[in-house]
Amino acid sequence: MTEFPAPPIAPKHPTETQMHGVTLRDDYAWLRDKENPEVTAYLESENAYADAVMAPLTGLREELYQEMLSHVKQTDVSVPYRDGAWWYYSRTEEGLQYGIYCRKRGGEAGPDTDAVEEVLLDGNVLGQGHAFFSIGDTDITDDGRWLAYTTDLTGFRQYTLRVKDLETGETLAGEVERVGSVAWAADNRTLFYTVEDEQQKRQHQLFRADGQRLPEAVLVYQEDDERFNVGVGRTRDGKYLVFVAGSHITTECRFLAADEPDGDFTLIAPRENDHEYSIDHRNGLLFILTNDKGRNFRLVTAPVSAPGRENWTERIGHRDSVMLEAVDLFRDYFVACEREDGLPRLRLSRFEGDGPEAQEAGEIRFPEPTYDAHPGTNRVFETGQFRYSYQSLVTPSSVYEYDVAARSSMLLKQLEIPGGFDRTLYASERIHAKAADGVEIPVSIVYRKDKREPGKNALYVYGYGSYGYALPIGFNSNRLCLLDRGLVMAYAHIRGGGDLGEPWHDAGKMLVKRNTFTDFITSVEHLTAEGYGDPARVAMEGGSAGGLLMGAVVNMAPEIARVVVSHVPFVDVMNTMLDASLPLTVPEYEEWGDPNEEKYFRYMLSYSPYDNLRAADYPAMLVKTSLHDSQVMYWEPAKYVAKLRTLKNDTYPLLLVTNMKAGHGGASGRYDYLKEIALDYAFLLRELGMLA
Repeated sequence: MTEFPAPPIAPKHPTETQMHGVTLRDDYAWLRDKENPEVTAYLESENAYADAVMAPLTGLREELYQEMLSHVKQTDVSVPYRDGAWWYYSRTEEGLQYGIYCRKRGGEAGPDTDAVEEVLLDGNVLGQGHAFFSIGDTDITDDGRWLAYTTDLTGFRQYTLRVKDLETGETLAGEVERVGSVAWAADNRTLFYTVEDEQQKRQHQLFRADGQRLPEAVLVYQEDDERFNVGVGRTRDGKYLVFVAGSHITTECRFLAADEPDGDFTLIAPRENDHEYSIDHRNGLLFILTNDKGRNFRLVTAPVSAPGRENWTERIGHRDSVMLEAVDLFRDYFVACEREDGLPRLRLSRFEGDGPEAQEAGEIRFPEPTYDAHPGTNRVFETGQFRYSYQSLVTPSSVYEYDVAARSSMLLKQLEIPGGFDRTLYASERIHAKAADGVEIPVSIVYRKDKREPGKNALYVYGYGSYGYALPIGFNSNRLCLLDRGLVMAYAHIRGGGDLGEPWHDAGKMLVKRNTFTDFITSVEHLTAEGYGDPARVAMEGGSAGGLLMGAVVNMAPEIARVVVSHVPFVDVMNTMLDASLPLTVPEYEEWGDPNEEKYFRYMLSYSPYDNLRAADYPAMLVKTSLHDSQVMYWEPAKYVAKLRTLKNDTYPLLLVTNMKAGHGGASGRYDYLKEIALDYAFLLRELGMLA
């Protein structure tokens, strides 16, 4: 057994809360005080302890970093896409942390051969001197002159809006804080943007401004319901601005002619609990995706002049087994983005003239058993080509262009993987694990074929299972250093996610949330029973709500895994959901339940990881967080680790690593991020006995 130094022990300062006849004791609530130097000292002591425990693996971490870096084409350029008179693209340069966003003039066929590159935004310049940098929303006027963009310099998802004159390269004086979405009107001057409430961190106000005089903005709308966020955008044909107020389960849309920016937005259908819808426009008709007749959505149309629900005409009906996730609308056709049995598909229909009637025009089919496919960047409304992206566990990210008339796809670019990647060495599978109630849980698997030894491989299982989010099954070159060492990697599509449509989400939230956790346990047990891994050498990983999954699973079945990596984990469920002053809490009632109601309180208490820690043998655990996380506050994992240290009976390492200069997604620079992953992988390999 490896000897580790003594870990830091956080002092206890007990507090108690009474709720529904239950006493909630919290010994570590003091860690919430971000300005308290004792809190900083504790987090830094945990980082120092983690450094000491990981010190023997310094060489392995560097080896893993270099190995992952060897699979990255450091100087590269994206596939350009057309928007107006320009072709836009991004590129990276070796040694630089961030992307550079550019454009060139051109026609329908592509950029002009003699066109001069214009640099719109260089993340390396804008982020210079900052430990964190992120670009948020961007929009460019129709004439191509004015760029509105937002940036975050802390990781707290607090973005600052600026406007740049692309003709002169000058960034205008005047900026706006806490901006979310931006959209220009058709006059190339009026800018709409949304602003967040400082305390709740939800977008709640819509402003209209002269883009060259931002401080003189006028408030257009304020959303006072704390469940709702607002956002603004524009239809693909450019004719209408769209303003949306939405909660987790309800939306309300308004639209305004883009060439009449001083007018009033028209409401389509007033908000109604559990009714979600979204809109686009073609030839005087609104195309509306709605779940009014079923959880998996249908497509209807309504005239712009009379958009109310009484005038909705069905175009694609609701189907119990097919989720209609989105509709990409163009002048001559539309693409229905669907999901069936957990797999995405793209189905095309062509319009018959100017009317709304359309005929099936084929489906873009994909050859692998498990994959990810979705629309790419398609800014041109009047086009016969459709960009889409495709990748799988063994196929690198690829950009295709589909010719609607010819019904054929052309590969524009596949991500180059340097370092000798040979996809024929790897295999992917899709199996199903049967839950106790008979439900079949899809699981996607990847491994290196010549390293596979049934029943003997170390096994890695990843899960999320919340918010109706469908787990994407894409390519990640970082995985190669684990696969090449013989690790079998699996991705469990558990209930609570959206992998099999909204009913799949419904079956793993609120008062049936525990299905998410038992589905994951079932998936791990099925994988080992079928020989995909050694039950004594199982690793599992999840982040954010997936970190809640990790915490709940190890409380319910600590023997299920040998090692756990948990990123920014939502583990202090009760204290967070009982504090309505925190960002996200009130909107999250629609996902987890409102603990002010006793039935939700008691159910959430039954699985809350922090509240259900007990004296037991736990797996080796690496818990990671960021000081400026605005979604899962740093104190949740800090409190969780502090409490677990006092209860665990095992001698396995328990590490808390806090990035003191980042937010929910960790490091923002691409090289810094690889170093964070190298730490995770080194920890996994040691605990799984894979150092030889």
